[in-house]
Amino acid sequence: MGYEEAGRDRTAEPPSGVPAAVLENVFDDPTHGEPGRDRVGVHLGWEFVLLAGLATLGWLLWQENPAALRADNLRTLLVDAVGLGLLALAAGLSLRTNAPNLAVGPVAVATALHYAEQGDRGLPASVGPAVAVAALGGLALALVVVVLHVPGWAASLAGAAGVVVFIERRSTTVLVQSDYDPGRNAGYLFAGFAAVAVLGGLFGAIRAIRRLVGRYRPIADPAQRRGAVAAVVTALALVGSTVLAALAGVLLAANGPGAVVPTSGLDLTVLAIGVALLAGTSVYGRRGGVFGTFLAVSLVTVFQAYAPERGWTFSTWAVGGTALGVGLLVTRLVETFGRPRPGSTDKPEPVSDGTISTGWTMPQAQSVDNWPPTLPTPAAPQPVDPWRDPRWEDSPRRWDTDER
Repeated sequence: MGYEEAGRDRTAEPPSGVPAAVLENVFDDPTHGEPGRDRVGVHLGWEFVLLAGLATLGWLLWQENPAALRADNLRTLLVDAVGLGLLALAAGLSLRTNAPNLAVGPVAVATALHYAEQGDRGLPASVGPAVAVAALGGLALALVVVVLHVPGWAASLAGAAGVVVFIERRSTTVLVQSDYDPGRNAGYLFAGFAAVAVLGGLFGAIRAIRRLVGRYRPIADPAQRRGAVAAVVTALALVGSTVLAALAGVLLAANGPGAVVPTSGLDLTVLAIGVALLAGTSVYGRRGGVFGTFLAVSLVTVFQAYAPERGWTFSTWAVGGTALGVGLLVTRLVETFGRPRPGSTDKPEPVSDGTISTGWTMPQAQSVDNWPPTLPTPAAPQPVDPWRDPRWEDSPRRWDTDER
């Protein structure tokens, strides 16, 4: 018995207009966000543009100086690409969770300085403590972000300021004391970076992982908490990005000319975030490409090798700022054309809306909270007039009996 009572409270439908029962089948967070699958085609299209740019720059570099792509020069170029790639992965990982880590550059410089000073103790003894400290620092940053629920860029900027204070304690360049040459393993390092970047992009294209990683992305008021799952995923991403930045600092120091300059490292932060955005990662979080990080890192690395061959001088700030500006345009591109199609429900299971094909309307099922069902209130009894009681007409009259 399903009665449609006036004024009964109903579950509010989402802004998309798709029934909540349908959203439960296509969206991990049914009450929020857009139903349907993100369109990855826009990322693949942009990555084709990056590939064309990389091929063009590589050909121009080969025409200008073929020796730049041979022997030791090629190995140095590959290690530089891996160092920049780790920074881009660190920035991209934090961007995917909508908690950008602005401390990746200072962390890389601080780790490079530590490695330069302690490198004579061996690779494990010099790198291990630096990575451990970076992990603890990333954990502290993550706790501030997820416990206080503050923007990642603001908390990481405060953390970057603390790391810069550590860097400023060294006023002169520091010679690298280690004899480790990453160029000997340049091919393996580059292949490992390419595998991590591409596999990460492929996993990030899976709908469940994509939405899980981007769960921290706000859907209404940015100050509202997004739940324990979003907090855990964001915390892991911040710790991972800080560790990746530390490893990048070790490679950049070991592959450098032999000395590490104590700079703030904020120019490396701009470059890393610029390359991540250039790769197709959205500045709003969640959305990103498949091959974009690998291609964008390779493109910027080849450009940095090609510019000196033409006599051009660009600082890290200039290259990073340009990549950042173009990356913001790419963000608008992927946010406009990468969102699910309007009205898409990604083949949901059939859901009855109470209407069948014959035109008859079936009553809606009541919630168990209303059991037993509410019966209609009977009308109040009308007062009976004793002088109009039918028994006065049907019963025998006394005087009729007496006459008989």
